Amino acid sequence: MKVLITGSAGFIGNRVSQRLLERGDQVVGIDNMSPYYDVKLKEARLAQVIDHENYVEARIDLADRDAVAKLFEEHRPNRVINLAAQAGVRHSLIAPHDYVDTNLVGFVNILEGCRHAKVEHFVYASSSSVYGTNTDMPFSVADKVDHPISLYAASKRANELMAHTYSHLFEIPSTGLRFFTVYGPWGRPDMALFLFTKAILAGEPIDVFNNGEMSRSFTYIDDIVEGVIRVLDTPPSGPTATPETEAPANSKTAPFRVFNIGSDEAVSLMRYIEVLEENLGRKAIKNMLPMQPGDVASTWADVGDLKATVGYEPTTTVEDGVKRFVEWYKDYYGV
Repeated sequence: MKVLITGSAGFIGNRVSQRLLERGDQVVGIDNMSPYYDVKLKEARLAQVIDHENYVEARIDLADRDAVAKLFEEHRPNRVINLAAQAGVRHSLIAPHDYVDTNLVGFVNILEGCRHAKVEHFVYASSSSVYGTNTDMPFSVADKVDHPISLYAASKRANELMAHTYSHLFEIPSTGLRFFTVYGPWGRPDMALFLFTKAILAGEPIDVFNNGEMSRSFTYIDDIVEGVIRVLDTPPSGPTATPETEAPANSKTAPFRVFNIGSDEAVSLMRYIEVLEENLGRKAIKNMLPMQPGDVASTWADVGDLKATVGYEPTTTVEDGVKRFVEWYKDYYGV
């Protein structure tokens, strides 16, 4: 089938593109090559797919309504995976308009494209950030998510609501995926593993927030990609809510659903750092800091619904995943 992927030069989008091409699908990739982080890394990711006979590249901004509409009209994709977003909780504190332009304006442009192209399934990235200050663990898609504590989180929750509206009004099958701390080779330079590795190798201190009293469902990239593709292949065929599965994860009126997608194990930040130290053969100089505004102390994914629906099962341990990242980092940067 023909799949349109936004954020195709991004960490997750590029790997999903590779997997779809490997199995024989056609991919139309959209990316605006935002300078939010190193564009050379994005170019290097794209180099792995751009010459494939079944890959079409489009360097446009999702906020450009006419360009997005023209792309949908020209390519008429069967299915769409929206992974493009202005990411980062902390960046949203200083550049809020970036989140409105891409995560809200861009998102509705994609929804409109799906509507007019009569797309078979719209899969989009949400985030574990929507859980805000929820303290019940693990986070469940049955939990209320009405109190985000960052604009980034609010934009992702808004995406879920917007997708439901379009699913209800125009019968577009849609699935939202709440990602939990994705890491691995070719990852984002603004995320902890990348920042920690660079600092430790340079003999510089790392910033450890909340005095290290944090935990995450760290999820290896290949596990994420496997889940995304299984979901893509399993569109909802009608209203998904039953007495046992109530909104907001499902709908009584629309082919709409939301899943957590992440490791079903919460790992402490200090253990994460310890594994990194073991693989680098160096100790980190830790700069212990208080909690950052908009951040949360813990995340932990309940992926029971996803397992039941598509058989998703994360298999990569932090020990294996961090090792693979360090091997890639040293090779890519010539360390």
